[in-house]
Amino acid sequence: MNPTNSANIQSVLSQLRQYQAIAEGNNVENLNNKKVDNENGFAESIKNAVNEVNETQQASKALKTAYESGEDIPLTDVVMGIQKSSLAFEATLQIRNKVLKAYEEIMNMPV
Repeated sequence: MNPTNSANIQSVLSQLRQYQAIAEGNNVENLNNKKVDNENGFAESIKNAVNEVNETQQASKALKTAYESGEDIPLTDVVMGIQKSSLAFEATLQIRNKVLKAYEEIMNMPV
């Protein structure tokens, strides 16, 4: 094996080890950030999700109104917006139903 190739391999391995150490350090920081996010709570997460669904519905409504008033908006964009809005609402409704069912099951558990 050529000594130059061996030196290059060792150099690359050294860099890989440095990157790995940096990545592992970043993973610890990411875990700490996730802990802070978890402190915001379940209610905050639900509130954000509902707000996103509301924004999707408002955007869909704006597209529909603009199309109906004669603005130059492709019909496909309007239909896609309506479908996204409908799908987001249905998903939110299903999640609400599942959470409500789980809550009822927990409340009916004997203590």
